[in-house]
Amino acid sequence: MKNNTPLSPRPLRHLCDAQRRVLTTAQLRAHGVSSAETNERCRPGGPWQQVLPGVVMLHAGPPTTEERLHAVLLYAGRGPRGGKGPGVPAQPGAESPHRPVYTEAVVTGPAALTLHGFTEGPALFGVERIDVLVPRSRRLRSTGCARLLRTPALPLPQYVAGLPVAPAARAVADTVAGMTDPDRVRRLLTEAVRDGHCEPASVVRELTQARLLGLPHVVDAVDALLAEGRGVAEDRLYRMVRDFGLPDPVWNVDLRLPGGPHLGGLDAYWPEEGVAVELDTRAPRQDEDALWAEYARKRETLERLGITVVHITPHKLREAVEQQAAVVRTALMAAGDRDPAAYVVVLPR
Repeated sequence: MKNNTPLSPRPLRHLCDAQRRVLTTAQLRAHGVSSAETNERCRPGGPWQQVLPGVVMLHAGPPTTEERLHAVLLYAGRGPRGGKGPGVPAQPGAESPHRPVYTEAVVTGPAALTLHGFTEGPALFGVERIDVLVPRSRRLRSTGCARLLRTPALPLPQYVAGLPVAPAARAVADTVAGMTDPDRVRRLLTEAVRDGHCEPASVVRELTQARLLGLPHVVDAVDALLAEGRGVAEDRLYRMVRDFGLPDPVWNVDLRLPGGPHLGGLDAYWPEEGVAVELDTRAPRQDEDALWAEYARKRETLERLGITVVHITPHKLREAVEQQAAVVRTALMAAGDRDPAAYVVVLPR
């Protein structure tokens, strides 16, 4: 067989170029190439090369970044019987039965961040080892450019360039686990929120599950992350009011009863209509229940005074801003049908 001889009549049109150039030995056998022939072609100086155990690149020379990613996923996705069985859902749109199967393998860490579009971190071609999540029961070991990270449950992947990639928050946590420079950690967490890759709460949740919040340099970075997330959410709230033509509120105020107690702070307040907006920027920490109880007490107190409180999360502002604007507009329009709110003192916060 010559180097350009088709492997078999079995079509490869469903595969991208990198997938055509990188196949497992099992896939080669399915295309009519025996193990002996594969070994012969992978001999030193031969036209093919084994880049990872059981994974063959069908050309000589160094692999491209895309080929390395596909090779790592093919290696990590090999199960007890060739990678079949439950695991990561197949890429949407891939055609059965000959689609590339990346079961139970999800790219994470710095490589995943680069695929998500992060700028803080090395370029893909500079990543020596590609982190990939696999089930805890997986018996394969890290080798070559593949570093296997075992996890009790695989996250639902996002497909980027045809590759199963961990959600941004999980990829951030897996990257932080290998970082010791406080400045780099802070820049990475800040970029995650500032550039809209994920919400602060999701990052903190992943860091908590990874047991990283006990590290001082991570705790300091999380404080900066939450401050950044608060600023981003407030900016989205300002833009929502402006872009959807809502009347201007008074921003960032404290309410008090005349000569009485402090009622709480609000992000936006329409005094004439008695409507308030409060951003929920809680992070999933140990005191989350106490914080939620505080939110609930404040809301109940204000509503007893005739003030309607609209509770908005940063996630809703990002993913459903039109719906949130409609909720606020409805509350403002309904003010005429309610009894006037009690008189309160409005102070800058």
